Amino acid sequence: MKYPVFLLLFVLFVFQPKSTAQDLKVNMDRLHSSLMTLSTYGKNEKGGSDRVAYSSHDIEARSFIKDLMIKAGMEVRVDFAGNIIGKRPGRDRDKAPIAFGSHIDEVPNGGDYDGPVGTLSAIEVVQVLAENRLYTDHPLEVIVFANEEGGVIGSRALVGELSQEALQVVSNAGVTQAEGIKLLGGNPERIPEIKRNPGDIAAFLELHIEQGGNLYNEKLNIGVVEGIVAIEWWEISFKGKANHAGTTPMNMRKDPMLPAAELILEVNRIVNSFEGRQVGTVGKIQAFPGAGNVIPGEVKLNLEIRDLSSEKIWTIYKEIESKAKELAEKSGTQLDIEHIEVASKPALADPMIREVIKNQADILGLSAKSLPSGAGHDAQEMARIAPMGMIFIPSKDGISHSPEEFSSKEDIANGANVLLGTILSLDRLLK
Repeated sequence: MKYPVFLLLFVLFVFQPKSTAQDLKVNMDRLHSSLMTLSTYGKNEKGGSDRVAYSSHDIEARSFIKDLMIKAGMEVRVDFAGNIIGKRPGRDRDKAPIAFGSHIDEVPNGGDYDGPVGTLSAIEVVQVLAENRLYTDHPLEVIVFANEEGGVIGSRALVGELSQEALQVVSNAGVTQAEGIKLLGGNPERIPEIKRNPGDIAAFLELHIEQGGNLYNEKLNIGVVEGIVAIEWWEISFKGKANHAGTTPMNMRKDPMLPAAELILEVNRIVNSFEGRQVGTVGKIQAFPGAGNVIPGEVKLNLEIRDLSSEKIWTIYKEIESKAKELAEKSGTQLDIEHIEVASKPALADPMIREVIKNQADILGLSAKSLPSGAGHDAQEMARIAPMGMIFIPSKDGISHSPEEFSSKEDIANGANVLLGTILSLDRLLK
């Protein structure tokens, strides 16, 4: 909705705010009600969410989200990548906007909190500012990213990192990314036009449930995210000799399952031998030909390592690689290792923003802890072009990507209040 310039100036400079910034709090019940309403879009018989990106549930839910944004006084549009962007003017038109938001799409049979908490809290923050007639110097942008769960598609597009090849990948909705973006009202052919450059956004913030149990187990209120980890993948193959399982003596076998099994144990030992919060996982193993009465001729396994430091990841990998070579030689098998294209690069949170988030938690009397994010987020992509910060709230038992996912309305409101205070503080601190 467009407003005459004189009317905007009247609102910005003549109306006095009803409350000071320090007094502002989100409406916990309204925020929770919006979250519960959103959860009905795509709810299945198992209690999970089928609101995968580009599905009819996603499209219907996006209409609900856009209505909430308009009611909060934002000017709302859908960009060429399908991102929903709501704008609220600031007092200084020359300042770059402070952006914040998350996503609403879910994994198949997912939960109600991963993504929606950050999205609806962002809208609630703007609603509170509007109700109190309080305007920031910086313009504000609420961004609801398209298809986060299917490869952070919307945020990759926004920073100019979405390739033509990625647009042809089939999504969980059964359509390609390009087809899905069209369903959302975007235009894949014009995606390069939406690219943001460093300096175009003053800062980016994302509120999210912690996809882990640190906060919940330690009974803490707020997680101050240090950064989002890098993820590296390898496919490791041991090749031996397929043969009859009943007629081949044990001492004449070249069984690749043996070094593969030993390496899996070694991955756990090696990763744990380093100080820090790094994690290493073998989550997939395949034996070929895969018959119960055949000694496998080849065994493949995947290796994933995550940490905030790419250098540390490769140091750990080199030790695992050395052990794999040793096991292959001992078993008389052939070793092949392929490094899969980098899944994601590390993204460190801005130190000043981290400090502001911690200070806001302290002001509100909330306990806080610094911790890394072991999962990827849109904030990881946005960190390429702007100072980034993330706020975590507890998720019951550390569960996410599941119908069992749950965060209390009190915890959600705590996170939203920290987000609100952080935005107002950054508005004063950023140029």
